[in-house]
Amino acid sequence: MTARMERDELTETAIAPLSATTSVSTETPLAERLESVKAGLIGALTASVIFGALVLAQGWLSLRFAQFAAWSPSADSLRLLIGGAIAALSGFLFGITYRYIIRQDQNPHLKSGAVLAFGLVRGLALMEGTLHESIALLPSALLPLVLLGAESLLLFAGTRLVLDSALADGWLKPFGALNSNKR
Repeated sequence: MTARMERDELTETAIAPLSATTSVSTETPLAERLESVKAGLIGALTASVIFGALVLAQGWLSLRFAQFAAWSPSADSLRLLIGGAIAALSGFLFGITYRYIIRQDQNPHLKSGAVLAFGLVRGLALMEGTLHESIALLPSALLPLVLLGAESLLLFAGTRLVLDSALADGWLKPFGALNSNKR
């Protein structure tokens, strides 16, 4: 017990000078959390609208071109509802994360990196699920797999544009802006 207390005291002693020189707070104020929820809601709504537009475009493509009809998932209500809910949840999480990633920085690599990271994770997961269903048809399945990846990138790129617009118009504040206003 005493060895553990000594170790904890040593750790606190070692960390104290570091935390005294930095102004990073471990607690996020309620206003910042509410602003993050607002970013998440904007992201969820945007991702849902984009998902709906992509479903309509996919339906149109499958009517026009026979090769897309074979790879188009069935448009039953339950599958669309689940897909829409997943897109909304992904958009919500993207909105919150995007706000924290960019903070007050105008680095375009951070913004593009966030879109690419979320788009690749979602797109590759969709591709993997589709690939497991049809591994024997791999050469002919390449175009639909690429379209699944592009669909995910479009989902998050569109959500980023709306979030950037909300930030530029002042509807949404970047992370840290609410704290800097109080100083």
